[in-house]
Amino acid sequence: MIPQSFIADLIARVDIVDVVGRYVQLKKGGANYMGLCPFHNEKSPSFTVSPTKQFYHCFGCGAHGTAIGFLMEYSGMSYVEAIKDLAQNNGMIVPEDDTMPPMQRAQMQAKTLALSEAMTRACDYYRRQLKTAEGAKKYLQGRGLSGEIAAKFGLGYAPEGWDNLRQEFPDYDAPALAESGLVIDKEGEDGGRHKRYDRFRERVMFPIRNTKGQVIGFGGRVMGVGEPKYLNSPETPLFQKGYELYGLFEARQAIRDAGYVLVTEGYMDVVALAQMGFPQSVATLGTACTPTHVQKLLRQTDQVIFSFDGDSAGRRAARRALDACMPLVDDSKTIKFLFLPTEHDPDSYIREFGAEAFQKEVQDAMPLSQFLLKLCSQDNDLTTLEGRAHTQFEAKSALQAMQPSSLRLQIVRGLAQLTQTTPMEIENMFELAQPVARVRVAPPRVKRSPPMGLERQMIRIILAHPPLAELMDQSVLDALLETSPDGAQMLTNLVQAAQSLGKHAQFAALSDHLRSLNSDFDELIVEIAGQSETDIDLHRQELGGAIRNIKIQQIKAAQAELANRGLQGEADKLRYYELKKQLDELNRQNSEEIALR
Repeated sequence: MIPQSFIADLIARVDIVDVVGRYVQLKKGGANYMGLCPFHNEKSPSFTVSPTKQFYHCFGCGAHGTAIGFLMEYSGMSYVEAIKDLAQNNGMIVPEDDTMPPMQRAQMQAKTLALSEAMTRACDYYRRQLKTAEGAKKYLQGRGLSGEIAAKFGLGYAPEGWDNLRQEFPDYDAPALAESGLVIDKEGEDGGRHKRYDRFRERVMFPIRNTKGQVIGFGGRVMGVGEPKYLNSPETPLFQKGYELYGLFEARQAIRDAGYVLVTEGYMDVVALAQMGFPQSVATLGTACTPTHVQKLLRQTDQVIFSFDGDSAGRRAARRALDACMPLVDDSKTIKFLFLPTEHDPDSYIREFGAEAFQKEVQDAMPLSQFLLKLCSQDNDLTTLEGRAHTQFEAKSALQAMQPSSLRLQIVRGLAQLTQTTPMEIENMFELAQPVARVRVAPPRVKRSPPMGLERQMIRIILAHPPLAELMDQSVLDALLETSPDGAQMLTNLVQAAQSLGKHAQFAALSDHLRSLNSDFDELIVEIAGQSETDIDLHRQELGGAIRNIKIQQIKAAQAELANRGLQGEADKLRYYELKKQLDELNRQNSEEIALR
């Protein structure tokens, strides 16, 4: 788990204007920067970035957050991925393992950087080679690709020969070349000196980028007869096939514009579809679709359409994709499956029939529920008891993987109709968690509204200026707890969260921390994010005055209690006059502050 203090330090070092400015054109407007919101369509800018608060906020759609939140929403990164991205760009090492010595952590960082630099240089080399490789250019032109689309995806060419990368890497024996998968080391015969040669030779090269745009691997395709047709980079510290999707970096904005992502099986499908007007396409990397792939896609859009080849291999791939989707699908997501004629893949189909015909296929794609029921029943005779039982058996694991939802209930009902049973019988037989057909809808979680009055005033001040949390002490919180339990509890949670961030406590870091805790402060965060910057010294005086007033009320209550019992004994009298001295001092401080205003 990444320490919260590190995240606060990271946010303090990051300039959110630079982070957002990589993706959104910003213009200075007073103390803030303005631009068109990347999260909804608008003609007049309502998207603001505050360099002082290190926070973004859209007055149109309500999107808001820190630099971490922006990368998550815009690039589809996970929380940890966004932190790692910002840390790497700011020369910081994420302390994921507190037991790892600093020297070892620095060595790992240096190794990762060396691998990344090697991949970038290799990509540049392959792109230069394509410019003079007439055969490769004719091949790409024959596939209908323009120079512009080739440049967008960074296509290149690995020429014939065993050690062409020696031209780009004078130190051809550098460990990073083998560790990144660019070259292969082969042991010599009888234990002799090893031989090193290029992994990719005489192939069109497709660079694979991560969500930050960094080259992490390659796919190389033969231009004629040869095996394998596609040769991929091996698994490396930079590249894990089960986590990455080809074309996602290039397709992110197009996915938002189209409202869906199209998942294909091959590199050429992605590039050809982008050429023909479907830039919202991505592909798995020579491996089956995984739940991690689906999770990444659902961060980008609520609608995923899988487009597979029409052959038997495409059908098997579709089944594996269905299995990957089942734990993640819910009522807010739409997942469909597009099956082309047996002899076609998306690339060949769109070149033969055109973009309009392919768009029609996309529109008519089969919903997940229909595909699941069809898949489970297609080889079974539903007129027999055995056929209906086998259909239920085929559907069992998929339904058990689903979360309770209205969609699961609809699929259960569809399966019950097919197999002449009832939804209740299927749910009981499959032992589905929280059967939807019987579950009572729980009342929604009541989100506490920020308290009014003095507690709200103090919460707003500390939220806007977290360092002021140091002024709070337990006696003040205890006093508020007696008169306003909810408000005192929110204030206590806020003070603890602010104090846990240490010296780097800022509005952005505190907001990020509170949201990670699933707290009740979002309404106030949005309110403060939309306001102009306030002076911390004025707020220090305001908070100090509020604290003194609470203490004055405490002292008066204690004096009244002593007076009511008649100041019995010398101890009561001493306590009474001690409280009076404290009260006089607090009143004096209040008078001085009023005079200074």
